Amino acid sequence: MRKNLQILSLIFLCSFSFESPKVKGNAFTVNPVDNEVLVDLHEFAQDSYNQLGMKNLFFKPYKLALNGYFKMLEAGQLTNTKYLTIVDMTKSANVERMFIISTETWQVVHTSLVSHGMKTGEEFAQDFSNLESSHQSSLGFFIANEVYDGKHDKSLKLDGLEYSNDNARDRGVVVHAADYVSAEYVKSNGRLGRSYGCPALPHDGYDQVIDKIKDGSCFFIYYPDKDYMRKSKYANAKISSKLNCDGQLAELK
Repeated sequence: MRKNLQILSLIFLCSFSFESPKVKGNAFTVNPVDNEVLVDLHEFAQDSYNQLGMKNLFFKPYKLALNGYFKMLEAGQLTNTKYLTIVDMTKSANVERMFIISTETWQVVHTSLVSHGMKTGEEFAQDFSNLESSHQSSLGFFIANEVYDGKHDKSLKLDGLEYSNDNARDRGVVVHAADYVSAEYVKSNGRLGRSYGCPALPHDGYDQVIDKIKDGSCFFIYYPDKDYMRKSKYANAKISSKLNCDGQLAELK
């Protein structure tokens, strides 16, 4: 009941402009200068998750992805702020486990099958590495950067930001399309095909995906590895800024 009242209060405040003091409990704040409603990250994560319309994306990886996304946004590391990509490696490779979220509407705009490395696991991912020639996937936050024409044709460079993935560019870990990533391949072989560590995607719809997330967007590969979850500065980030109702950073005045 208290949660419902809090959400209704937030919706009301986002709909109208008026002067108000800070609300106790730090759930939301009204900037006394311009009446902009500001919320903390936890509150925004809960409310926006309920609006995603995609329950196949679990809350935990979504919340961690928001931690990293807004930390990168605060630091000015993102040149493409329109999309946030989450790959949930806890899920079977045989189901769609990549989610692209529009940060303008906070809706899931694309879901996809995605491969993991051949030495990361079979149907389910288990082992991850940042080492050259490991043929394993890497965890953590990346920036999806430039498009180039490589051995897999149109491909997208990934730059890892953490101890767990900062060798991605040197390893040649990129987003590319592959014949072994399709529902037909799963039907014929019992599981999705695997890469040398790249998050490979289906050919169908591939160009549209790359055109969305290229040129500096946030790309997060999630798995609850204890070492990663303890060390990650992005997954555990504390956001100093408040957010407005649209999920944009806003400083208190």
